[in-house]
Amino acid sequence: MVWESVLRLFLSMVLGGLIGMERESINRPAGFRTHTLVCMGSTLVMLTANYIFEAYYPQVNLDPARLGAQVISGIGFLGAGTILKTDSHIRGLTTAASLWVVACVGLAIGAGFYAGAVIAAILTYITLILFKKVEGFLNKSAGILEIDLELKNIPGQIAKVTEVMGRLRVEIRDIKMTPTEDPWVQTRFFVKLPHHMQKETLLAELSRLDGVVVSGDEQ
Repeated sequence: MVWESVLRLFLSMVLGGLIGMERESINRPAGFRTHTLVCMGSTLVMLTANYIFEAYYPQVNLDPARLGAQVISGIGFLGAGTILKTDSHIRGLTTAASLWVVACVGLAIGAGFYAGAVIAAILTYITLILFKKVEGFLNKSAGILEIDLELKNIPGQIAKVTEVMGRLRVEIRDIKMTPTEDPWVQTRFFVKLPHHMQKETLLAELSRLDGVVVSGDEQ
């Protein structure tokens, strides 16, 4: 029984870490270690529930799924901490969902449902990796363009860019950037241009701004 518990905890560390690595690679608040710990913790909860059930079943009528149910409902507080709202944009929903999934994967491993846990983890990883391409295709179909800019790492740079886009009636759908201490910050804008406006027109206007450089592949 001890080795079985070690196997389950090790498997939860591997599967949780696999999903966490994808989040870590794009610098999300909850990354490799967070997903690994959530998955292992959920497995431990389920192992504990099974142990209590087996140890006290003759004396007390217990439900081994009760502790696991508390994990499923309680993981929401950690997921909520990864969701950020800035202006009209909400980020972190995918990371919050992945945390909830790895908690469920951990419970499945703790219960000994290895096939379900492995399949769910693999499908989750595929969803996070491959479905990005599907999102990109849907964005293109909706007329959404990606604009890559290098911004000088000083306050107010994004405001300057959005001001120009607002003046040109460009609709901003999303902004993605990675916080860094470097002098320049790589920033990606997802925008929808007004009818009859060319992408080159927008890039020409942005290139006139101080501290803003249009990436080479955009020019």
